[in-house]
Amino acid sequence: MKSLAAQGQILAKGSEQIRLLETLPINGFKQLNFKDRLKEMGAFPLKPTGIDVFQVNLGKMCNQVCKHCHVDAGPDRKEIMGQDNMRLCLDAIKKSKAKVVDLTGGAPEMNPHFRWFVEQLSALGKQIIVRCNLTIIVSNPKYHDLPEFYKKHRCEIVSSLPYFTALKTDAQRGSGVFEKSIKALKMLNAVGYGIEETGLALNLMYNPAGAFLPADQEALKIQFQKRLKEQHGVVFNDLYTLTNLPISRFLDYLIRSGNYQAYMEKLINSFNPAAARNVMCRNTLSVSWDGFIYDCDFNQMLDIPVACDAIHIKDFDREKLSSREIVTNKHCFGCTAGAGSSCGGSTT
Repeated sequence: MKSLAAQGQILAKGSEQIRLLETLPINGFKQLNFKDRLKEMGAFPLKPTGIDVFQVNLGKMCNQVCKHCHVDAGPDRKEIMGQDNMRLCLDAIKKSKAKVVDLTGGAPEMNPHFRWFVEQLSALGKQIIVRCNLTIIVSNPKYHDLPEFYKKHRCEIVSSLPYFTALKTDAQRGSGVFEKSIKALKMLNAVGYGIEETGLALNLMYNPAGAFLPADQEALKIQFQKRLKEQHGVVFNDLYTLTNLPISRFLDYLIRSGNYQAYMEKLINSFNPAAARNVMCRNTLSVSWDGFIYDCDFNQMLDIPVACDAIHIKDFDREKLSSREIVTNKHCFGCTAGAGSSCGGSTT
């Protein structure tokens, strides 16, 4: 059979990606969808357990273009959340009673209203997570004070670092990224991040460079901590593993490289009921740069809004959103494979 790329099936956006996920052949699994597995374990329809985490995408602009990026972010992206939608988010966060606000992008710091938004969230007493790509801190003098700003507002920093060597990191994220990341990590360490007694959390996010599942999270953490401290004098608190989901640039890679079928089979065969019960969409809401609400960051990139009439932040309704049915598709097998995967790492 011709490769999928040879058949002309290449990276698409939004609903077109969903069509590809639904129609691309997977030997032995053609009729199987994620709902079937949920039904088998008595967990369909999948329902929220609450709204504990409010994840806000502040824009798709980024100073990097990473091969694995499911947001398809980059310097040429112009989508940025405005202050009007930020104000609506603040109102919704108050109503939601969420304790954690997770800021992501792109590089969230490139949003011109980023610091204002963090200050408002800090005043509300929320736990703030910033998904920092590290290189933003050293990329421009106007960002050099970010470590002090993070410290002032007690932000938790979660940063992607594909590996503890330059070769593998730069292959995934671009030439020179590892060196810049180490420099940024040292700047964060210098103000107390990653040092246990300070309470300033610095956590790393690991995802595989290819079509395979991540290794054991705790084992990777020990390995990363040892190598980064010995070779670079860098310390951090925790490490999270994230499975690459078959969407956006990674879906494009799977199709073009001929790995799509084998990877999907691997995800489906590795389905873990315990991970399925703990998927992040059960206690998290994801808000896009233009204010629309999604079950998770991945559904956001596929343009799959929540299954209720409160689809925009201006129409936020805690009761409706707390009782909605979570929308799933084949890509959800990525979050339930092996030890499970979420923005907070493995789920089992």
